[in-house]
Amino acid sequence: MLLQPVWSFLLGHSSLLHSPFFPVFFSLTVYLIFCLPFLLLDLLSSRWSLVHKYKLQPQSSINWTTAQSCLALTLYNHLIFIFPLTVLNWYLRPVLLPQEAPPLPQMVAQVLACLLLFDFQSFIWHLLHHKVPWLYRTFHKLHHTYTSTSALTAEYSGVWETLSLGLFAAANPLLLGCHPLTEMLFFIVNIWLSVEDHCGYDLPWATHRLIPFGLYGGARHHDLHHIKSKYNYAPYFTHWDRLTGTLYT
Repeated sequence: MLLQPVWSFLLGHSSLLHSPFFPVFFSLTVYLIFCLPFLLLDLLSSRWSLVHKYKLQPQSSINWTTAQSCLALTLYNHLIFIFPLTVLNWYLRPVLLPQEAPPLPQMVAQVLACLLLFDFQSFIWHLLHHKVPWLYRTFHKLHHTYTSTSALTAEYSGVWETLSLGLFAAANPLLLGCHPLTEMLFFIVNIWLSVEDHCGYDLPWATHRLIPFGLYGGARHHDLHHIKSKYNYAPYFTHWDRLTGTLYT
């Protein structure tokens, strides 16, 4: 009952949800909205010591040429590669929108399950692309162009990396039988965590500070990976790196 008004509102815009343009529009819009606050911090950090003290690499500063390059590659990947695939998926698998919203406990549990599954898949993918030199040189090296992370570097990657990680994210809600509203929430949370991972700031309200016992790595964890690329392969949680001896704090 808690989620039914939200879902009923979205059903009132079902023509948009059924559109083949919606997945690309949705992911790009959410991504850019989440990047904007960190880009504002980048503008302020050089002028305001209160912001600058939270930078993970205080000596680094935003290069707007770099930001434009990151944004251009993100738009290119979405429009040239992701959009045709979403149209194909729209044609082969029509969107089904049930009338009832999912129960809140089920939605929360399934979003967490999707995140844990994506974290495992990305860990294996990431580990392989660092341990196999050909995979690193051919596919993953581009993402490591910048050792100092910023929000827009979250999606600074080649076609193979963008599509393979995107496939994991898209497939997991289907594998778990998630409601479309749960699927949307998972995408929103996943995009936020990815942007936060690359934001370059260790803020007091960051996710890794809210989750206890060092279970979540967050921006500090991933920033260290861009500096010391032999460690911290999991995108979000720390348990896989602990188990494999690749955790660096």
